[in-house]
Amino acid sequence: MSVEGAKIVPSHHLDSLFRADRLPHILCPGCGIGPAMHCFAQAMLDSGIPLERHVCVSGIGCTGRVAGYVNVDSYHTTHGRAIPFALGISVVRPDLKVTVFSGDGDLISIGGNHFIHAARRNINLNVICVNNFNYGMTGGQAGPTTPLGAKAATAPYGNAERPFSLPYLAAAVGATFVARWTALHVRQLKEAMVRAMKKKGFTFIEVLAPCPTGFGRPNNIGDGLEEMERYRSRCVVNHRAALHELDLDLRRIDQPFILGNFVDIDRPHFRPPVIEQGPAAEFGRDDRSADGGGAAMEGAP
Repeated sequence: MSVEGAKIVPSHHLDSLFRADRLPHILCPGCGIGPAMHCFAQAMLDSGIPLERHVCVSGIGCTGRVAGYVNVDSYHTTHGRAIPFALGISVVRPDLKVTVFSGDGDLISIGGNHFIHAARRNINLNVICVNNFNYGMTGGQAGPTTPLGAKAATAPYGNAERPFSLPYLAAAVGATFVARWTALHVRQLKEAMVRAMKKKGFTFIEVLAPCPTGFGRPNNIGDGLEEMERYRSRCVVNHRAALHELDLDLRRIDQPFILGNFVDIDRPHFRPPVIEQGPAAEFGRDDRSADGGGAAMEGAP
């Protein structure tokens, strides 16, 4: 509790992790980004990693505003370029825990090439993707995760293009930890984030989240609560699910939404030899000893 004059003002243990001067936020009522951001803040506390070692990087879009709301070192980058910005930080300063927190349009559409190559190289990054199935900030256009049959500003008769299955994509290109939860599964989501923060290499968490304005309205879903209720009633947790079966198709009301922590493996993460031998090497000493010396890129001398 804190005291302002004669008035007692309650405080929350996460208050210090948010920038109060940036509030109120721009998120629409019913948006799923808020719960995901809360999970992220709680995960940073629970990870045991000092807050001064956490870095948050976001791109453009509704989820891209997260970097400006969390009270840690953060970077709000250009559209689709969150991962290469974060890659530079992680490679030069391996003592830091770098998290990319952005949306499906930013990370998987314009930033898709950066995504697959960062995972292929196994860069030491945590990537959290809030997937609300559309470009929510720019008008509700269809994107690479818009489900088959779903309507969008650029697909008024229903999306005819098969979307990416993000966990399948992440696993296929080399992520060491892959999970999918919804903005409703806050405990499981937070625990997945903690697990990702404690791992080396490229980790990926997809957060299925409602967008009542850009996605719910054209698809006659209703508000965010109704959209989340649809997800809740169809969610099935299966950590051993076949990743090629994780497609989402809103036209099939009998199709379950499979959630879980699907991949949890270890392999050497990316550390270029030039960094190992250069002035920045001093920052990586603890990092190298922590993973048994596997600090060089897999296959590198």
